[in-house]
Amino acid sequence: MQREWKPEEMIACWTMVEDDWRLLANKTGPTRLGFSLILKYFEIEGRFPRYGAEVPRAAVDYVASQVKVAPEAFGDYQWSGRTVEYHRAQIRKALGFREATVGDEDKLATWLAEQVCPVELSEDRLREALVARCRAVHMEPPASSRLDRVVGTARAAFEHRFTTDVASRLSGSVTAGLEAFVAEADEAGFLAELKADPAKPGIETLLVEIGKLTRVKAVGLPAELFTGFSEKLVDAWRARAARLYSSDLRASPAPVRLTLLAALCWARQTEIIDGLVDLLIILVHKVDATAERKVGTELLDDLRRVRGKEGILFAVAEAALDYPDDTVRAALYPVVSEATLKDLVAEARANDTVFRQRVRTVLRSSYSAHYRRMLPKLLAALDFRCNNTAYRPVMDALVLLRRYADHSSRERFYAKEEKVPLEGVVPREWRDAVVDEAGQVERIPYELCVLRSLREAIRRREVYVAGANRWRNPEDDLPADFEVNRDVHYAAIRQPLDPTAFVDDLRSRLGAALTRLDQGIGAGTTGGVRITTRRG
Repeated sequence: MQREWKPEEMIACWTMVEDDWRLLANKTGPTRLGFSLILKYFEIEGRFPRYGAEVPRAAVDYVASQVKVAPEAFGDYQWSGRTVEYHRAQIRKALGFREATVGDEDKLATWLAEQVCPVELSEDRLREALVARCRAVHMEPPASSRLDRVVGTARAAFEHRFTTDVASRLSGSVTAGLEAFVAEADEAGFLAELKADPAKPGIETLLVEIGKLTRVKAVGLPAELFTGFSEKLVDAWRARAARLYSSDLRASPAPVRLTLLAALCWARQTEIIDGLVDLLIILVHKVDATAERKVGTELLDDLRRVRGKEGILFAVAEAALDYPDDTVRAALYPVVSEATLKDLVAEARANDTVFRQRVRTVLRSSYSAHYRRMLPKLLAALDFRCNNTAYRPVMDALVLLRRYADHSSRERFYAKEEKVPLEGVVPREWRDAVVDEAGQVERIPYELCVLRSLREAIRRREVYVAGANRWRNPEDDLPADFEVNRDVHYAAIRQPLDPTAFVDDLRSRLGAALTRLDQGIGAGTTGGVRITTRRG
């Protein structure tokens, strides 16, 4: 029971009403106060308090003031003996409750195993569910020790049913595959590797994780293995399996062992897929960032070696400050000639072109020498999908890459008859590096463009990965009944069904907020918020 009560809650729950006074009759002293408190407690909780400290102190003071007995008298109330048993019987009869029998406990255990254990794992929550069930059927809950026995019996019954059901869904080949994981005498075998988190992001880590995923997928767990069971339940069995050694699993009964291994493989498969997508995103970004950083350093060194640029910049800045109102021709050309300025602009533009070309060269070299070997295994391990059926250039490009995965790396170009998707895959600045003068598409730079486009498509949820959790189909994020009960779900988040109404309202509120900000900055009433000029 809660220990803190607001005044309105205290009045609503602990006030003695007409029927309560009738039951209280002519009781006096500690008996009068004790009876009143256990009566109100039972009405609130559906059970009797086991001892005086379970009753909130504020409730004792409030009820004592009603029955005109000193609060201290509650300490003299006897919690065992004929008096308290009589009081409980009197309250049960008045409220239409009865004591639980052994037969009732068996029925409660069956109900708990069938209705609550599949979705609730916490022992405290199971106890609460039992108490609520007893209250619903007007039955006083069993004593604490017997309540624990009911919970234990229910959990054991559910575990037996759950493990038997899961084991029955496994074919002989799947069972053999799972048993092979614990057949190894070495505790540091594949099972330990499967439980381990990935190492530092890198190509080797990605290949190791692909190997794990390939072996887990080879077991062939059926898609409907855990249908009808909550995700929370599967996660709990996965966590339980992760804490056990191979020897512990071998010592477990076969249905329990198979369920533990299946839950571990099921959950780890999803986790590994999510991890592989994360690694893909990190590695593609790493290739880009490393190339730009390397080329930027090289060009900066080149720039510093060119003499005279700093002096020219100083002269231009000084002239602009000395003659701020003059025209450019009048103020600057006498200091730095027009031809010199044109040369500087041309050189800057050339440097930018050179920078981009050099970045592409470094990217190609780094990818072909180190990262390219991940592509065939990655495409074989991950199932990329897209819900857009009309425009899907990245998906079409992936189909092409899969088809060429087994081709020799010496095969430089795609076949001329191939329809290679360029729009939406190859950025404009990459076209010259990907397509040669004869119109042939070179494989290595094209693969790089596909990976970069794939990374962005995944991040904006245009492309998803089958079997993933965080990178799953975005439509799975919606409630299962969303289309049928769209109005109910929109009402729950207080949003209109019409997208135009949503956008108009948002635009109106943003406009009003910006207007208030503008007025506040002008009046100096923004509480310190101001607009400044950013350096750099």
